[in-house]
Amino acid sequence: MVFKCQENSFLTEFKTKVISCEKVDKGYNVIFEDTVLFPEGGGQPSDHGHVNDRVVKSIIRKGAEAIHFIEDEADSTPPFIAGQEVIQLVDWTRRFDHMQQHSGQHLITAIFDREYKCNTKSWWLGGESSYIDLDAKDISHKQLERIERICNQLIVDCTPVEVNVYEPNDPALKSDVTRATRGLPDDVTGPLRVVTIAGIESNMCCGTHVRNLGQLQSIKLLSVEKTKNKCLVHFLVGGRVLRKLSECYEREVQLNTLLNGGPSAHIDLAKKLQSTVRTTQRIAKKLTIELASAEAEKLNSLRDALPKYVFLHRSDGQDSDFISTFLRMVKLPECFFFLTNSDTDGSGKGQLVLQGKQEDVAQLGPEICTMLDGKGNGKGTRFNAKVNKLQNLTLCENLIRKHFPHEDSVVEK
Repeated sequence: MVFKCQENSFLTEFKTKVISCEKVDKGYNVIFEDTVLFPEGGGQPSDHGHVNDRVVKSIIRKGAEAIHFIEDEADSTPPFIAGQEVIQLVDWTRRFDHMQQHSGQHLITAIFDREYKCNTKSWWLGGESSYIDLDAKDISHKQLERIERICNQLIVDCTPVEVNVYEPNDPALKSDVTRATRGLPDDVTGPLRVVTIAGIESNMCCGTHVRNLGQLQSIKLLSVEKTKNKCLVHFLVGGRVLRKLSECYEREVQLNTLLNGGPSAHIDLAKKLQSTVRTTQRIAKKLTIELASAEAEKLNSLRDALPKYVFLHRSDGQDSDFISTFLRMVKLPECFFFLTNSDTDGSGKGQLVLQGKQEDVAQLGPEICTMLDGKGNGKGTRFNAKVNKLQNLTLCENLIRKHFPHEDSVVEK
């Protein structure tokens, strides 16, 4: 069966009758005499729309029938009865977007085949962008530019797109113009639709399409993604090209302010900023190591009043340089160290390190880790964890004081 949506892809409203309305899990499967709502197929997702006042967001084809899924509502009464006359309305924004992407895919596929003998193995119509899977090891940037240029010239020329319907035994299906058809799913019966881009190609297809390539507006080939046994060419057509341009322009305006320069200078300004950041990071690392060494030496110099425990908490991010350097330089084997380094965003997340006698670490480590909502483990004289609630530091310090009663300590904030 050729549905109404396939007879006229630009039809947005249609009156028809209900054949059946069957209760299924979480809703109803409804079949109509005909439908203007496209059922998923040929790589194209189903339409969205309404039947009377009920929302339809899923339509699948099963043989010659289109099954519309309508969600159950609170009253649990069937939305329709057999023989009832209804009005179907198409979500035109979604429909036309899919028409542009699908017709664009036919065009891109045909030009890759014509220019470079690259066959399309499959395609995918996504919510943001789409891709074709080419039977090729790689596609160069130069080839990509050439295909895009040819496609857009055919769009400028408003090249006609024609849809014809044939019976399966029609001799025209075996003619030169349709000999390279890629076919339809095995369960398709009855009349067959052939979509022809004038002078370019003809292929059997169940999807909805534009009337001429001018309605595609433009095509943009984004990138080539090479994965195992796949060469994916990502693309945008029509309204998606304009949306992407708007997104890029908005980012450009923001970068003008952030980088204090116009678009032509963005790359140079970003590279300069990158270089400055790397230099600053090297200096910061050097200073962090020097500070950690100084803190360790200060403790090492306390020969007459050696502390039993030390609290040292920093808030300069999860950089492990300070803690690792401090613990490497400090020479107090009998001392228990409670060290933390918090993120700079004030979230309470950060790094925890405990070091001391094995029995002290084994007893205090898990409990402190729990207090700080952390995840970590200890081995021997060291306990490490990533934590989420450094706001509870005082509770942990009190726990350690109780563990070492009446002992002197050094506390660094």
